Amino acid sequence: MIRYCRRCLYPSNHPLGISFDAAGVCSGCRVHEEKDRLDWRERERKLAAIFDAYRDRSGLRYDCVVPVSGARDSFFIVDTVRRRYGMTPLLVSYNAHYNTRMGIRNLARLRTLTDGDFLQQVVQPQVVKRVMRATLRMAASFHWQSLAGQTVYPVQIAARLKIPLIVWGVHQGCDQVGMYSHLDEVEMSRKYRCEHDLMGLEAEDLEGGEEALTEAELRPFTYPHDREIERVGVRGIYLSNYIRWDSKAQHEAMLARYGYETGPQQRTFDTYNDVDSVHYSGVHDWIKFRKWGYGKATDHASREIRLRRLTRDAGISYARKYAEVEPVDLPHLLQFAGLSREEFDGLVDANRDPRAWKRDASGRWVLGHPVWADMGSYPEAALTRREPSCEFAVTPPRAAEPSDGGYTLLNPGWVHDGPAWAEPGGMA
Repeated sequence: MIRYCRRCLYPSNHPLGISFDAAGVCSGCRVHEEKDRLDWRERERKLAAIFDAYRDRSGLRYDCVVPVSGARDSFFIVDTVRRRYGMTPLLVSYNAHYNTRMGIRNLARLRTLTDGDFLQQVVQPQVVKRVMRATLRMAASFHWQSLAGQTVYPVQIAARLKIPLIVWGVHQGCDQVGMYSHLDEVEMSRKYRCEHDLMGLEAEDLEGGEEALTEAELRPFTYPHDREIERVGVRGIYLSNYIRWDSKAQHEAMLARYGYETGPQQRTFDTYNDVDSVHYSGVHDWIKFRKWGYGKATDHASREIRLRRLTRDAGISYARKYAEVEPVDLPHLLQFAGLSREEFDGLVDANRDPRAWKRDASGRWVLGHPVWADMGSYPEAALTRREPSCEFAVTPPRAAEPSDGGYTLLNPGWVHDGPAWAEPGGMA
C-alpha cells in the first residue's frame, strides 16, 4: 500500500525514488531542512568564484549558456546571472510546440528586458507529432519531446559554440525527494537526464518503430557524444545548490522587477510556473496523476509546506480538489497528435502503477489509499508556519485576446515597455 510522508504529501511510489525515516518523514523534507541550516552567503561566494573562473574577459565569446522559457524560473535565473553577477549569457530555448500566447509574450519580455542574445530550436511539427505518438506508446508520455529538447539543446549549443558553462535553475531530484544534498553540488549529467527526466528513454531508442523515425529526425533530442563534451569541458551547474531556492518568493521579486504575466492553471493552485504550456498543467499532469496517483498540486503543496507557508491539511485539500479535474486541452492534444480518445486512454491505463491504483467491483479505476485519507493525521511531524497565507497572484494580461484556443508556434519577438537594460550589474 502507498504511504505518505508525515510532513509533506509525497507518496512512497514517487518516480524519482524516495525514502522515509523512523519518524515517517521523507528524504525530500530532510534535505529541504538544509535550506534553514546552510550558510548561504558562503554558498553564494562559491557561486561567484565559479562564475569568475568562466568569465570571458576578452569579450570574444559568451560567458555561459542559460536555458530559458516563457515560464518557470527563467526571469530569476537570467536576472541572477546577468544583473547580479555581471555575466554575459547566451539564452537558449527549445520550442515545445504547445505554447500559450502568454508564454510567448513572457519569453519576448525576458529576452528584451534582460538584453540577452537568444537562440531557439524549432523542430518540424510533423516530427514532433511522430515523436509524441512514439513516446506515448513506449512510456505513456507525449511530453517526452519537450523534456528531451529542453535538456539537450543547451548542451548541444554549449558544445557547438565552445561555451563550457551552462547555468540551470533547480535540481528536481534534490528539491523534491532529497536525492542529493545541496553540499554535493551535483551537476547536470546525461545519466540523470535519461533515467529521470526521460523515463529511461534515449533518442536512439525511438529510431524505427511504428513511426519510422530516423537518426537525422531524432538529432534535436540526441545528447552530444562524450568526446564533444570533454573537448569543450561542458559542465552544467544548478543555482539551487548555491542560492536558497524559493520559487514563490523568487517569482514575486521578479514580477515586481520585470512585470511579466501569470495565470491560473487547470490542475494546481500555483499561478507562476508553467504558464507557457497549454498542456503541462493540463493533460501532462493528468497523465502523471493517472500513472502515479498524484499530480502537480501535490508537488506545489509539498514545496509550500516545507517552506512553512501551508499546513499539511491545507495541502491535502488542494491535492483532493485538483485530483480528478479532467483537462479541457485533451481534445486539442489528441487532434494535434492524431490519436483517438480510446487509444489515449488505453496507453495511459496500461501504465498505471498498481501500488497506487486498483479496479473496484464495477471495473472503475480508484486510488487504493489517497492522501486525503490522511487528513488530520501526524500533527507531531508538522512544521510551524512562518507566513500567514500562501496566495499566488494573477497578473492582468498584456494582450487584448489572452485565450489559447489554437496552435501557436511563433509570435512577435520583442517588447517596448518596461525597464531598459543599462549594463551588467545594474538596471537603468
